[in-house]
Formats: sequence, structure tokens, C-alpha cells
Amino acid sequence: MKLRQLVLAASVAAAGLSSALVPSVATAQAKEQFFPLLVYRTGAYAPNGTPWANGKQDYLKMINARDGGINGVKLTFEECETGYATDKGVECYERLKGKTNTLFDPQATGITFALTDKVPHDKIPLVTLGYGLSASQDGGVFKWNFPLMGSYWTAADILIQHLGKKEGGMDKLKGKKIALVYHDSPFGKEPIPLLDERQKMHGFDLIKIPVTAPGVEQKSAWLQVRQQRPDYVLLWGWGVMNSTALKEAQATGYPRDKMYGVWWAGAEPDVKDVGEGAKGYNALNLNTAGQQPKVIQDILKFVHDKGQGTGPKDEVGSVLYTRGVIIQALGIEAVRRAQERFGKGKVMTSEQVRWGLENLSLDDKKLAQLGLTGVIRPFSTSCQDHMGSTWARVQTWSGSKWDFSSDWYQADEQIIKPMVKAAADKYAAEKKITRRTPADCQS
Repeated sequence: MKLRQLVLAASVAAAGLSSALVPSVATAQAKEQFFPLLVYRTGAYAPNGTPWANGKQDYLKMINARDGGINGVKLTFEECETGYATDKGVECYERLKGKTNTLFDPQATGITFALTDKVPHDKIPLVTLGYGLSASQDGGVFKWNFPLMGSYWTAADILIQHLGKKEGGMDKLKGKKIALVYHDSPFGKEPIPLLDERQKMHGFDLIKIPVTAPGVEQKSAWLQVRQQRPDYVLLWGWGVMNSTALKEAQATGYPRDKMYGVWWAGAEPDVKDVGEGAKGYNALNLNTAGQQPKVIQDILKFVHDKGQGTGPKDEVGSVLYTRGVIIQALGIEAVRRAQERFGKGKVMTSEQVRWGLENLSLDDKKLAQLGLTGVIRPFSTSCQDHMGSTWARVQTWSGSKWDFSSDWYQADEQIIKPMVKAAADKYAAEKKITRRTPADCQS
């Protein structure tokens, strides 16, 4: 038996997988809820991908250690390294989809695009918190996609609202120059339709400046910024692209307080190497950070204090670590919600977990139970709305830490909803998908 386990462990390692919470896949018991974890701990995006992955893994460990799982159902997981590459992400999905009875969080918009056509056939939900395909907010067409808490359309809309407020009114944006310095990938291109729409409404000049992935070379992009002299720069970056952009802005003399990043360009790895040079830089955020929240305290107590932490203890509670915790908490809450309907203490199927994701309701009381009070806003999903919340805040880098510098903004649904429906209808027509019926919403 020991030899067999060694052989199995070796084959798993050779496949680029790491398993945890159980000695090996072969020893997994039947009564387990399995979470596949697509990660990128290597390559240009590792500084951002690693804390995100650590937060997800530590939350799983905490639920097992503190609660014994979900109503007695133990949680297991395996990681699969994608390097943020779409082809590797698809390989990981194909390798793990037969093992999972929960969901996938691709951790990349490109991988999400590639999997969106696959998951309806496989009946496995995709959770893409704050990223992915903006049109997938429409649950009437995208039954299996869940862009929880925000999309790149809601992010772009909030940033334009904020700039309008800074100028003294949306009408004051007319004639202004706004540059979008973006990762030349599905992720970076995703906000463009919303920005184009806002440009038509308010009359500002939108300058689109793509940056070739991974973004370590941006001289030509910032030469354009210097030549165009925009009033504001929106930074749609990820990984090393963000710190490189801030260094180039400093070298070019572009004011960092005129720069506004998406929520994936507003974490510690983006600014720590730039330090004072990034002072004044702004970015959106979906969540708070720090070690004060109860959920983080529980992770420290039940996981890190017992020597079971996935990464360094001082990283626990950082912006992206906390976002990983939130993603995993919502996935587990979907399982718990499904159990309420389909049977407490039972292992849920992916289809049942999909129902749970579509029927989330996190009010203040529920957030308190999860230890997430003050970390995120209350939200709820439905058959038609797979996002549940379109709120975010602006934070500003002081030179040593992030401080919130705005109240909560909500994306303008009068703009977002028609765009989402039009894009979803177009997708449905192309893929020959029929909108879900009221009966299907109950199933």
C-alpha cells in the first residue's frame, strides 16, 4: 500500500499538481467536497497570483480545522499550475473536471473565455470574482458563469464616475483626455466597450495604449503618454506590468495622483518596490485588507498558529490574500446554500452548487457569521443576476500603505444593464442558446 501511494504521489507531482488536506487523491473518501485550484505561482504573474492562491487554500484548511468541513462534509483540493497561460489553464481544467463536484475559479480572464463554451456541457460553474466576461452577469444566457461582485464594465464605469466627481460634474469631462494603458489580452480589452460608451456620453477623448504581455517593456507606451499628455491614465494591468507602469510614470514625470488602476492593479506587490515613487497612485478595491477581520483571525488561529499556513504569516490579510479568502468563502457558502435545499451533510454535485451560487444571500448577519463584516458589502445573486453587487471604492497609496480615499460607488445600471443584455443576446444568437425559462430558474 505504501509503495502504491508513493507511485501515485510521484505521478501527481509529475503532472504538475499539488494535493493537500489529504495524503493523495487515491485516499480521498467518498464524502468530500473537492475544489480544483487553478493557480500561477511561477512566471511574471506569480507575485500577484501567489497571495491570491494562498488565501484560497488557507480558507479551505481553516474550515476543515475549525468546523470539520461543511456540515460534516470534508473539503479537499488540488492545485494545478497554469502560469496564467490560457492553454495550460484549459489543460488543468480537462485534467481536474472529472474529479470536482463543486466549481472552477480560473483566476484569469483568458482562461475564462476558453472555458465558457465548455462548462455548459460539463455542467460545472465558473466563479470569476471581479474578472472574466462582463456580459456573463446575465444569468438568463450564461447559466454557468458567475462574475461575482463586479466586472470590468462595472470597474470602468466607477472610475469614470469618480473622475467626473473630481472634475466637479460629469459634464466637466468634455474635452478631457483619458488614456487607457492596458494589458494587451482579453483582460485588458474587456473595459473598452464601456469606456467607448461613456466617451460618447461625456465627450472626453479616449486614448487606447496597449502593452504587450507580460508588461516588462513599456517605453513606447509611456512615450505616447508623454506625447499625448492625458488628464488621467487608467491602468488595466496585472502582475509585473503594474509596478513597471508606475516606475515608467515616475521616469516620465507623469503624476501618479492622476493614475487610476483597476482592482487587480491595487495590491501590495504593485507598489511595494516603487514605494514613495508610487505615492498618490489610486486604484479600485472590492475589499478591505488587514488582519483585524474575524475571518483572518480564525485563519491565523486555526491554520498559521498550528504551522499549517500556505505562505508567509505576515502576508495573511494583504489585499490579494483577502480576495482569495473571499472567493473561497463564497464558493463554500454556495455549497452550504445548496445543502439547505438538497440535503445537509451531503456531498453536493456541481449542478447543485450552481444553484447555490445563483441563490446566495449575504446580508449583514450572514457576513458577521462568516467573519466578513466590513470586508465586503452585502450582496445577493439571482437567476437573472449572476454578479450580485456592482460596488467598489477608490484607495490611494500613501507611499507605505493603502488608504481608502472615496466612499462606495455603484456602477450605473442604466448604462450597464442594456450593454449586458445586448452582449448576452449577441452571444446567445451566435451560440444558438435559448434564454432560460422561469421554470429553469427554479431548477
